[in-house]
Amino acid sequence: MAMMGPAAESPDAYIAALAGWQRERAEMMRAAIMDAAPFDEMIKWTNLVFMANGPCMLIRAEDHRVLLGFWRGKRLRALEPRIKASGKYELGNLVMAEATELSAATVGALAAEAFRLNAELGNPAARA
Repeated sequence: MAMMGPAAESPDAYIAALAGWQRERAEMMRAAIMDAAPFDEMIKWTNLVFMANGPCMLIRAEDHRVLLGFWRGKRLRALEPRIKASGKYELGNLVMAEATELSAATVGALAAEAFRLNAELGNPAARA
């Protein structure tokens, strides 16, 4: 797997390519995200990406960790302080190892707020 997710042609295939704790975590996060808001999900940049008025969130499984990434992650740190800023825009990632605790309720709250921000502020990938 290296530093990118598994090669997959669909979101279901992405999840099916995972094993162990990574699969369990990705399944839980995917379900919580899809329950939180009407996202479109797709494989993009070898990640499982959730779209809502542009890219909103992603799940990426790597060799020894799983990332839950947000295009507006810097704005979500009040809900989840473990989100680390990444890049020069508003990107942020929650990096998880097997021992990292994360509830479906937390993922759902983050997903709902990420969806709301994209609805309010527009596509985060569109640069003025």
